[in-house]
Amino acid sequence: MAPGAAPPGADLICLPGSKSLRADLDRLRGQGWDSHLNRHLRYGGKVIAICGGFQMLGRGLHDPLGVEGGRGSSSGLGLLDLETTLARDKELRNVSGRLAWCDARVRGYEIHAGVTTGPAVALPSTLLEHGPDGAISADEQVLGSYVHGIFDQPEACDALLAWAGYRAGGATDIAARRDADLDRLADAVETHLDTARLAALFGLEEAGEH
Repeated sequence: MAPGAAPPGADLICLPGSKSLRADLDRLRGQGWDSHLNRHLRYGGKVIAICGGFQMLGRGLHDPLGVEGGRGSSSGLGLLDLETTLARDKELRNVSGRLAWCDARVRGYEIHAGVTTGPAVALPSTLLEHGPDGAISADEQVLGSYVHGIFDQPEACDALLAWAGYRAGGATDIAARRDADLDRLADAVETHLDTARLAALFGLEEAGEH
């Protein structure tokens, strides 16, 4: 989508993570995405946000230590009643659990420096082995989570799509799809590239001989 262009119609908008939270939030606002999101929700759409995207959904983002650069605070998108403060140490761990409203299993990882607090976290989106995670808005239109890979388990993907209004079921097995795509890529490389010449250019033939 071209910068500044209005997004196409959608039932679900996903906000991904970010390594430059406040700067990327400013960029989103500069492209009019705060207005797009409000309009999307006003007409019944759903929003799922992961990690940095989840942090952007709150009322405020605070970086008192200058973790991402300049110290300071930024107003969030105000779609969830929570605040996030960046800390020096990152949370980095593999996680597993289930979605909060059903038995669909979730498995993935967390990697974030933000500590998120506020009334919204009383309604978590996932229940992980170490405790509740994320938040769902009271009107059930906005969902946030710190779990990268929340869509990867087929049953969780089905449940999240059903939450967003898609009822067909039968979600793609992400792991199987990834393996199939890697096999297709390997076949294409073998078919269309002179791998022997590439190996010679990088000295791989000689390395293999030893």
